[in-house]
Amino acid sequence: MEPKKNPKADIRRNSPTYLQIGLIAMLLVTYLVINWKQYEKVDTDVQALNILDDLDEEVPMLDDIKPPPPPPPPPAAPEVIEVVDDEEEVPETIIQDAEVDQEAEIVIPEDVEVEEEEVDVEVPFAVLQDKPIFPGCESAPNKEKCMQEKIDKIINRKFDTEIATDYDLEGKQTIYVAFKIGKDGKVSNIRPAVRGKSAKTMSPKAKKALENEAKRVIGLLPKFKPGKQRGKAVIVPYMVPIKFVVTD
Repeated sequence: MEPKKNPKADIRRNSPTYLQIGLIAMLLVTYLVINWKQYEKVDTDVQALNILDDLDEEVPMLDDIKPPPPPPPPPAAPEVIEVVDDEEEVPETIIQDAEVDQEAEIVIPEDVEVEEEEVDVEVPFAVLQDKPIFPGCESAPNKEKCMQEKIDKIINRKFDTEIATDYDLEGKQTIYVAFKIGKDGKVSNIRPAVRGKSAKTMSPKAKKALENEAKRVIGLLPKFKPGKQRGKAVIVPYMVPIKFVVTD
């Protein structure tokens, strides 16, 4: 029986397409063959590490290690034996008793007198128990008033008021003189100072001249009977004002 043929079928019409598919298939097979590489399979046996096995390992103790024995000591030197002659006398050592002999006399030191160092004490005139006494005022009923009157008389008689005229001073002049009556009754440490309104306009030379004159006059005071506090002589500070008026 003969196959039926399609008169419209044209085999040559699809030949280029089949050719291209064949070429692509050959190229793909060739590429796979070139890049194909075979590796040998190696069976790797991974063994798990057990940490607890390491902990079970015995650690040697240091105490069990014994140190080496010490070296033997050096040989001792031979002892020298000194031969003592029996005929030589050995001095006998006498041990004295440390106890005190009851019959021995015990000397008790006498009391040593310590000299008290005298201290210069100053006591203000107002709180002094026994005030200084000016010579001639011992029997006066008011010794303080008597002393002040005696001092004023000496100042009025001895002070040179002509100094104010020499320096053309006018009006009232006041000089305060501070001094100390010592434990021996002598006047010392005289410190005069000009005060008042005229002192502000007074020249330094005039002021110095008045202060020097006041210091000279106070230095003429006689020796006082010293003041006392609790029966002991003390230093007594004192102050005297010297006042005078310059008139034309």
